[in-house]
Amino acid sequence: MQSTTENASWRNRIEQFITHHAIQNFLVLLIVINAAILGIETNHSVMESWGHELFLLDHAILGIFIAEIVLLIAARGFSFFKDAWCVFDFIVVGIALVPASGSLSVLRALRVLRVLRLINKVESMRKVVGGLLSSLPGLGSVFGLILIIFYVASVIATNIFHKDFPDWFGDLGMSAFTLFQVMTLESWSDGIARPIMEIFPYAWIFFILFILIATFIIFNLFIAVIVDSITADKDKDHRDHHHQLTVQEELQELRREMAELRQLLIEKHAR
Repeated sequence: MQSTTENASWRNRIEQFITHHAIQNFLVLLIVINAAILGIETNHSVMESWGHELFLLDHAILGIFIAEIVLLIAARGFSFFKDAWCVFDFIVVGIALVPASGSLSVLRALRVLRVLRLINKVESMRKVVGGLLSSLPGLGSVFGLILIIFYVASVIATNIFHKDFPDWFGDLGMSAFTLFQVMTLESWSDGIARPIMEIFPYAWIFFILFILIATFIIFNLFIAVIVDSITADKDKDHRDHHHQLTVQEELQELRREMAELRQLLIEKHAR
C-alpha cells in the first residue's frame, strides 16, 4: 500500500514538473527555435557555414522533446495514449527517430511537423482546432450541399457550352474544374464569362447565380458552422468552469459547517 502511494506521489511530481508553466513556455520557445532551424536548413549557403552547429542544436532540441515524451509516459502510464494530443506529439517526435534514408528519405521533410506541436502547447490554438474538429459533422453537410450545387451547375454548363467551348466545358469533369475556378473568382470575368457571353449574351445570368450561391452563400455557411461550433465549445467550457466553481463553493460551505459543528462539540465537552 505504501509502495503504491509512493509511486503515485512520484508520478504526480513528474506530472507537475512537466506541466509547470515555466517548463511549458520553455518548450514553446524550443519549438519556435526548432522551426526556425528547419527553415534555415533550406538555405544552402547558410548550411555550408553553420550546418554542423545547426545539426547539433536540432538534435539537442529533439533530445529534450524525447525526454518530455518519456517523462509524460512515465507519469501517466497507458493513459498517455488515451489523449489524442499526446499521441499526436508522440508520432510527430517519433518520426524524427526513423532512419531517413532510401525510401524513407521523405520523412526528413516531415520533421517540420514538429511546429504543429505549438497547437498542443498554446491553449487558444488548441481550442480553435478543437472547435474545427467538432464542426466536421456540420461541415460535412455543407460539403454535401456544395457537391450537389456543383453537379447540377456542371451538367447545365456542359449541355449549354460544350460545343463552343470544349476546352472548358467538354465533359462533366472539365466543367466542374472550370466552375471551381469561377467559384474562386480567379479570372472568371475576363478569362471565362466574357468570351462565353460573346456567343451566349445571357450567360452572365448563369455565372452570377452560380457565384452568389457557391461563393458567397456556401462560404458563409462554412464560416457559420465553424463559428457556431467554437462558440458552443466555449460555452461548454464556461459551464464546466462554473460547475467546478459551484462544487468548490459547496465544499467550502460544508467545511465551514463541519468546523462550526466541531467547535460546538468542543464547547459542549468543555462544559
